[in-house]
Amino acid sequence: MNILILGATGFIGSAVAAQLLKDGYTVTGLARNPDRACVRQSDIRWISADLEKMTNATDWSSVLEGQQVVINSAGALQDSLSDDLAATQQRAMIALQQAARPAGVKLIVQISARTDGAGSNLPFLATKRAADTALAASGLPYVILRPSLVLGRNAHGGTALLRALASFPLVVPLLHADSTVNTVAAEDVATAVSAAVSGTLPSGSDIELAAEERHTLASLVKLHRAWLGLPDARVVSIPPAIARPVSWLADIAGHLGWRSPLRSTAMIVMSEGVRIGPTPSGLPTLSAAETLAANPSGVQDLWFARLYLLKAPVIAGLSLFWLLSGLIPLLAPTQASAHFLPFMPAGAAVALTLATCLVDIVLGAAVLVRPLAKRALLGMLDVSIAYLAGASLLEPALWLDPLGVLVKVLPSILLTLVALAILDER
Repeated sequence: MNILILGATGFIGSAVAAQLLKDGYTVTGLARNPDRACVRQSDIRWISADLEKMTNATDWSSVLEGQQVVINSAGALQDSLSDDLAATQQRAMIALQQAARPAGVKLIVQISARTDGAGSNLPFLATKRAADTALAASGLPYVILRPSLVLGRNAHGGTALLRALASFPLVVPLLHADSTVNTVAAEDVATAVSAAVSGTLPSGSDIELAAEERHTLASLVKLHRAWLGLPDARVVSIPPAIARPVSWLADIAGHLGWRSPLRSTAMIVMSEGVRIGPTPSGLPTLSAAETLAANPSGVQDLWFARLYLLKAPVIAGLSLFWLLSGLIPLLAPTQASAHFLPFMPAGAAVALTLATCLVDIVLGAAVLVRPLAKRALLGMLDVSIAYLAGASLLEPALWLDPLGVLVKVLPSILLTLVALAILDER
């Protein structure tokens, strides 16, 4: 049986793909950027496509050819530079449903979410609900699965944030610390998908996936803290008024293409908690403790947890460094160009100063835009090395400057390398 997985490179999609390969199915994965996945999961046939651009039934014709089952594990939290929820989660899914029957698709498995409660009218849940409703009315065989907070060996989004919060030194700052949270293991979600594909779950099923136990957000973070091997720490509740500016900044970052789990949508949903009824009998449901125990942490998990929240300050710090490097000399360009006077006329020195300032400003602004960030970071490395080489040839005495004019470039290079190392999101 041929199975197409939408969002196959994602946290849930990759677990589903691994399970279905294990079950002996032929799997095709659809993703925006599957280049690395082609190497990591070579048993999967990969298709590079953007769901935002597949909003007509004709867009699906070649993709669905020869596929008997389609599993949708694609999704996004909030509209941003990188994500259009109405296109990805609603219009593309309705177009898929329209194209499925003529293409011979026998089953669609929709991995959705609980779409009522807090934030039910937010685009994240409203578009999922619209796609679910359209699927139920389409006449196609379908199964809808609604997992709670998914835990697994890997981490992304809310799961990654849990680990990051758990790694805080001394105290654990939490918003909505007493909110109730259900969890489900990624492997159990994959098993439920496999059951749907095999026919164990009847067509028309709409199933919530969650372990029977319920945690508060605080107890779940403490469980992750123990998993990371860190001693217990006191939880400090953060008032919503203090956390609101963080969500505001995260939303701005979202418009620049960064997918922060601290955006306002996540905060609104978490205000009520992630509460879902227990999974029906017959499907396995590991508790959070069992899920973590089955995947013992290593030092790499502690590194990830600590670096996760540092990623935004690292990028912002580099941006500020380069922006100020370019803007401050503009306050007195003639004075700033004095270093060039022994080697060129005054006019040329000022022109070169203005050019280097412009380069610094462009790089400092570009690194804030997610699609441009990697090129901006590489540009920072190139320009830093060029500055060091040029200064060393033209005015080597700058290395002896008591303010460390050139020496300070070296840690900025190291910080840029760190930013490049942690830039990938999945």
